Amino acid sequence: MNDARLRLPLTLAALPLIAFLVLPVAGLLLRASGEDILGTFLGYQAAQAVALSVTTTLTTVVLAVVFGTPAAYLLARKRFPGKSVIDALVDLPVVLPPSVAGIALLVTFGRRGLVGGMLAAAGIELPFTQAAVVMAQVFVAAPLYIRTVAVAFASVDRDLELAAAIDGASRWQAFANVTLPLSLRGAVGGAIMTWARALGEFGATIIFAGNFPGRTQTMPLAIYMGFELDLRVALTLAAILLVTSFTVLAAVKSLSGRWTDPA
Repeated sequence: MNDARLRLPLTLAALPLIAFLVLPVAGLLLRASGEDILGTFLGYQAAQAVALSVTTTLTTVVLAVVFGTPAAYLLARKRFPGKSVIDALVDLPVVLPPSVAGIALLVTFGRRGLVGGMLAAAGIELPFTQAAVVMAQVFVAAPLYIRTVAVAFASVDRDLELAAAIDGASRWQAFANVTLPLSLRGAVGGAIMTWARALGEFGATIIFAGNFPGRTQTMPLAIYMGFELDLRVALTLAAILLVTSFTVLAAVKSLSGRWTDPA
């Protein structure tokens, strides 16, 4: 009875903010008609941006999984000097303004940067290339994977690993047959979130990789350019990113068991 009495005032109090969050989404979807989306999506500029975004973001996810999984296990299970500092540094790109991330990458890997000078002497130039796009995406998105998988590793009952060891399993076998399967849902969710964050990356990319169509222009950069030159391109790509983001959130919530509708 008390819940029923509270429902109406809570709904009225929450309605303005919910409406404010929903209306721009509805406005974008209504403004971008299906015919325009299909026609623009098949256009050369939009197709290039989509193809580049798919290629670079999938590369980013692979790199995050390959190198982020050991980092996550290290942070979740091992104690070592400076662990708290490393832990904070891993989380830093998540809260860092993307433009700051782009400048940091540029002054580090640019031609006159901390590492870039040595790379340039070896004939390797990273800024304003597709490699720079991937590096920007990895820098801002990989921490999401590391943090999510670290939490998943930490939640695995170590008694199960101990039981596997008693049965004769090596550490690697216990990890492969016990720890990893029990952490798989978190790893998949982290990979999906990493991909979504990489797909929407803008600030670090435009500073470190530039905005060159067909070479470094990802979907968010094409939206920025399309807003000035061709609004249909911007609307099409924005609608695609919006639907993709919603789908990703639905998938992650479903994996975590939070996609529920309690009575």
